Amino acid sequence: MKITGTGSVLPKKIVTNDMLSEFLDTSDAWIYPRTGIRYRHVISDEKLEDMAAEASVKALENAGIKAEDLDMIICSNVVNEYVTPSLSCIVQGAIGATCPCLDINCACAGFIYALDIAESHFKAGKVKNVLVVCAEEPSRMTSWKDRSVCVLFGDGAGAAVLTEGDNIKGIKLSAASATDKLYEKRILEPTPYVAKEEENVPLQMKGQDVFKFAVKASSGDIKYLLDKLGMDAGDVKWYLLHQANMRIINSIRDFLGQPEEKFPTNVESHGNSSSASCPILLDECNRKGLFKPGDILALSAFGAGFISGAVILEW
Repeated sequence: MKITGTGSVLPKKIVTNDMLSEFLDTSDAWIYPRTGIRYRHVISDEKLEDMAAEASVKALENAGIKAEDLDMIICSNVVNEYVTPSLSCIVQGAIGATCPCLDINCACAGFIYALDIAESHFKAGKVKNVLVVCAEEPSRMTSWKDRSVCVLFGDGAGAAVLTEGDNIKGIKLSAASATDKLYEKRILEPTPYVAKEEENVPLQMKGQDVFKFAVKASSGDIKYLLDKLGMDAGDVKWYLLHQANMRIINSIRDFLGQPEEKFPTNVESHGNSSSASCPILLDECNRKGLFKPGDILALSAFGAGFISGAVILEW
């Protein structure tokens, strides 16, 4: 398959580090050196499903196809206001598509996992056009009293249209169960028979553990693909990494030994938007005209689970 169109949407509300310092014991001087984040976009009066639909429409327009041409919609999402129906079904109706659709929850690595699922369907000859949409609101998962977590995240939606082609060179998925490192718990409706203690727990993160996993997993996934494809790190024109933390990005770049200009970033103005991070960055670079036909791109993401994924593709 190949990517033929991209789209993205950000909430209009911009929250700066200085705004956070008004109600948190923090400051730009504390946040920026540790994360590379200056501000982030967070949902105010928007609905996540509307943002997902808008990003999808933009991607379809960019690809030059109509919603009724889609054979499948894959939506990556961790949480939203609906338990059911799936977010992909809501998007399907909003954009006027009629194809089958499904949701996946692969945290920040969702875009890579969705690409792998789509590639399998293309190889099986079941689809000709697929929409991948990643819509996330991690700002709703955190406690806004916890300065170590809430400062990291922003909301957004990114989408990509995939069609038949031979541009995916390799995909690597990884998982290593570590449920205590990065998690959130929500209490469901009780039954008359529940006898266990339950509590709501906002997003919890062991920062050093996440940092170490992210650098090791992303570097390892990319290196695995390069070796498998007989490529060197220098053969990749653009590295699009999950925008979680600038220090993580720099550590991966140092491992690969590649120049800074190969690593476009938006973490400074977006924060970590979970699985929407990679497709938002992809769309922004695409619309800036950064990519030329034949360019080799490497995308890599990592998240709770822990899970990670990387893909090397030709533009």
